[in-house]
Amino acid sequence: MPREVRTDVETLRAADIDRQKIAEQLKAALDEGRLSLHEYDDRVREAYGASTYKELLLLVSDLPRPGLSAEEVRAEARRKARKLPTAIMVLWTIWSAFAAVNLVVFGILVATVDSYIYPWPVWLLVPAAALGVATLGTQTIRAQQRRR
Repeated sequence: MPREVRTDVETLRAADIDRQKIAEQLKAALDEGRLSLHEYDDRVREAYGASTYKELLLLVSDLPRPGLSAEEVRAEARRKARKLPTAIMVLWTIWSAFAAVNLVVFGILVATVDSYIYPWPVWLLVPAAALGVATLGTQTIRAQQRRR
């Protein structure tokens, strides 16, 4: 009977090199004072007894990357919280490029034509407002999810 193919990486079997890397990460946490000697011993024992990636990742899930101070961890969390989703960033980029082209064309026309030119770039504020509302809504929803 053929085995079922697993797509979840965490259920895959860990290799000795993976266990060694986790043990090194635990040693760095011990050296930085993030773990007591007793916690370190327990976690290293569990690391070398782990058979899947999930078991290994659980051992370091509460530890920041080695060398980071508490302030740097908080700053990194704030940076991630502020970061906009890729779709909204793409939409803002497209709008910015479109606005820049329109403003340049309008500027050239104003500089070269003597008669009144309707200021059509003002209409670019409509999609900008919609994008602003979408951005604000996304950030509000993400902030509420973080508080839960």
